[in-house]
Amino acid sequence: MYVTLVHHNSKMKEKKLGLMSLILMIFTSVYGFNNIPRSYYLMGYAAIPWFVIAGILFFIPFAFMVAEFGSAFRHETGGMYSWMCNSVGPKYAFVGTFMWYTSYVLWMVNVSSGIWVPVSNIIFGEDCTSKWSFFGFEFLSGSRLLGIMAVVFFIFITYFDAKGIDKISKVTSIGGTAVLTINIMVVIGSIVMIIARHGRLQQPFMGLESLKTPLNTAYQGSTIMILSFIVYALFAYGGIEAVGGLVDKTENPKKNFPKGIVTAAMVIVVGYALLIMLVGSFTNYNEILGTDSITLGNVSYVIMSNFAAAFGDAFGASQATQVMLAHGFARVYAFIMLLALMGAMFTLVYSPLKQLIDGTPKELWPGRVGEITEDGMPKNAMWVQCAIVCIMILLVSFGGDTMQQFFLILTAMVNVGMTVPYMFISFAFPKFKKMEGIDRSFVVFKSQTSANIWGYVVTLTLFFANAFAIIQPALDGDMKTTFWSLSGPIIFGFVAWVIYTRYEKKMSSGKIVAENIKSSDNEDVKQNNRA
Repeated sequence: MYVTLVHHNSKMKEKKLGLMSLILMIFTSVYGFNNIPRSYYLMGYAAIPWFVIAGILFFIPFAFMVAEFGSAFRHETGGMYSWMCNSVGPKYAFVGTFMWYTSYVLWMVNVSSGIWVPVSNIIFGEDCTSKWSFFGFEFLSGSRLLGIMAVVFFIFITYFDAKGIDKISKVTSIGGTAVLTINIMVVIGSIVMIIARHGRLQQPFMGLESLKTPLNTAYQGSTIMILSFIVYALFAYGGIEAVGGLVDKTENPKKNFPKGIVTAAMVIVVGYALLIMLVGSFTNYNEILGTDSITLGNVSYVIMSNFAAAFGDAFGASQATQVMLAHGFARVYAFIMLLALMGAMFTLVYSPLKQLIDGTPKELWPGRVGEITEDGMPKNAMWVQCAIVCIMILLVSFGGDTMQQFFLILTAMVNVGMTVPYMFISFAFPKFKKMEGIDRSFVVFKSQTSANIWGYVVTLTLFFANAFAIIQPALDGDMKTTFWSLSGPIIFGFVAWVIYTRYEKKMSSGKIVAENIKSSDNEDVKQNNRA
């Protein structure tokens, strides 16, 4: 979404967004249905307050920050790289942007392995991936077999994208519409079931007690584990960096943009809270989710198949009919998710990488990695990316343990990897506020003090949430999840530092001709001189 918005900003004549269009644009950039069943599985009704807290301490102030960044640097093509480059410096900007890109690498690792869950649901009507094996070989079963299949799948995607065949993603846009339809069906179907049961919820709601006590026994009595859940809530608000490109596309932005942000935030928070409540209306936690076969990879499909079975039960359908409805709806939901994931994969295999390379000097990258071919594809970089993703998939999948642990590790890696880069943007905001000689046509934080306070509040919220999420598994003896959650940001941050340090040495030694350096760095020098 972010890439699309930045690209569209280059059009000089463009119809402005009204308030309602702006709200819908923010909603579609941020809201993710899959966050709801996963949150219910991890915390039950107790997830709701944390979505509200994350909205207040992160979503709203951070959205305003990227809006100010986007407005001030609207004529620059580097996106978040140019924001941080001008505010702090090119090395800081590169490390932050590189970590933002690598969060998509972690997402690719997750989706390449998890995409076989909807395939299993389409074929069998349920998730059987934990029972799969290669011709009965015990060594190649479960997570190991999924890892090998994920590697083959990712090589296939990279091969077709490197050929420039990205039109498949246009077909899969149907998946986005279908996911919206699923949301509407769950809301309407749940309300109908509540009425049919005369107001009785399958998972009783006990007011404040339900909001503070997690249904998941693993979270009960563990303050650090509960606090670690905020990373899931923060991740649910991911994608708000897209907001930065919307300021100048909005009618009367000084009035409509703050109103649009607050309204969209309220709609998203209420939407998450309402859907989590409605999941409880047809899902008894202990009966449906209390088994070891449930993982973060398949819980969405389990809850959706239960939705269809519960709907049949509410109207007196037989057990056989409920099973038929459950398997049928699981297949429909799985097909929708498969379309959506395939479309996203075909696009994200090249688009974040292309944006990273386009926004930085070609000489920064080793060898021919920074080359963009005539058809606009960073083919060399895509194959390097493919090798890294495949190695990570194999390391995690052959790392052992159960399927539940496998998907827990992948999800933890993605959640931490995608929220850590936001700290770079929020920490840079107070420095951005001190800059002089730039266009500040859109301002939300009126004073340096307010910019400092909210910049550091957002940064600390992200820092402590990720710290709790990383430390918590280790306190329970799960060193593997802690290791992988921490390794992603550290490894990729270090790689980014090494790449840029190497580039600086080449510049100082005169190996790079000044004319070859891209305008992003030239603009940085000019801006620093002005400051």
